[in-house]
Amino acid sequence: MTQEKLVLSEKVDGIAWITLNRPKSMNSLTPAMMHEIRDEIIAAGKDNEVGVIVVTGTGRAFCTGLDLKSLGNIEFKGGAVGPEYDDYGNGLINAIQSSSKVVIAMLNGFCFTGGLEILLSFDLIVAAENAILGDTHAKFGIRPSFGMSQRLPRLVGFNKAKEWSFTARNITAQEAKEAGLINIVVPADKLREEVTLLAGKILKNSPEALKAIKHLYNQGWQMTLKEGLEMEAKTSFEINDTNDRLKDFLK
Repeated sequence: MTQEKLVLSEKVDGIAWITLNRPKSMNSLTPAMMHEIRDEIIAAGKDNEVGVIVVTGTGRAFCTGLDLKSLGNIEFKGGAVGPEYDDYGNGLINAIQSSSKVVIAMLNGFCFTGGLEILLSFDLIVAAENAILGDTHAKFGIRPSFGMSQRLPRLVGFNKAKEWSFTARNITAQEAKEAGLINIVVPADKLREEVTLLAGKILKNSPEALKAIKHLYNQGWQMTLKEGLEMEAKTSFEINDTNDRLKDFLK
């Protein structure tokens, strides 16, 4: 019996589509799956024919966090799932944030806990209007270890982040948009179309400039305003298509 692939990938018109493919398990994460997603993102980032990377899920979920069944009989210490899971999870997040390409999350359904932690690392998020998010760490007596405690308050505000984590309640896509986490919310049947349109707008721009801008945003996000301004002023980039793009203005 052939085992289904954990991650599906295809390349269409400059967009690399990466799909989590454990629908029966709500796309919950195992170490092997996180490693495969990471490898696909790194490969797409090195592909000169790819300008935008999109990650989504099959079935009703985007990603519902770690596959708790795969944890087996491990003994939790301090509510931690252990370095094996943390290393793979943070390795995946680093691949998303360090990719030279814009990486979009196409939020097709449920996204909880570890899945939400990973979602926070994407450059842009487009969600189906029926998508549901939530941080259920507290519900299961687990502490966040993929960066939730630091990224979520920076994205939605300190008190809002604490409310979401303390209550472990469901968050609608529209509420997450109003909080500043999600960029666009559309009907589910329009989701891929909307993401394709968004990617198309990005693909029209300079790949090297996009890489530079992403780097400046992600580095500056971790700094004070003064530090960020100094970093922006001192960082140089290789952008070779400026003159060509400005040729109509430089006559």
